[in-house]
Amino acid sequence: MVKVIQLFKNESSLIKRASAGNRDAQKQIYETHAPKMLSVCRQYIKDLHHAEDTMLKGFMKVFTYLDTFKDEGSFEGWIRKIMVRESISFLRQFKELQFQEDDEFGHEVANNINSEMDVADIQSLIDSLPEGYKAVFVLYAVEGYKHSEIAKMLEITEGTSKSQLFKARKMLQQKIKSNNTSSYGAN
Repeated sequence: MVKVIQLFKNESSLIKRASAGNRDAQKQIYETHAPKMLSVCRQYIKDLHHAEDTMLKGFMKVFTYLDTFKDEGSFEGWIRKIMVRESISFLRQFKELQFQEDDEFGHEVANNINSEMDVADIQSLIDSLPEGYKAVFVLYAVEGYKHSEIAKMLEITEGTSKSQLFKARKMLQQKIKSNNTSSYGAN
């Protein structure tokens, strides 16, 4: 228990030093969180170089607004939100996000496909989704945002968010099934 409290105190101290402009403290924050934050950006952005650039822009915002972080909740979660927003901004900037305004969607698609795919294969399938589907899928299924939050972030309706998620899941299931069939023969 003492170690957890000590780690929190060290993190708070590190954040205060970094907020005051201490380059060593900023470097330590960057080195601690950059690998995870790159993977967050990479979930939204296919190209690794663009994901890295987006992560760097995100860290610029982290250090610019570090003094606004209140020790309420997770520091990593606060950074993660910045990275998600930067990734969405990147996609918007290059007009990658396109949505079909469609409030109609079918029944919830069950996640009952068994697959022996590894993380890289799954990420590749997610990357193959249209950007609108992908953004909603990652925000909902990976980041845990609600449809109302996604709608606000992406400037779409809740119905469109739900529709995009439904279509993304359906497309992923078809791709997984196709992948399993081609890899292992007919099921």
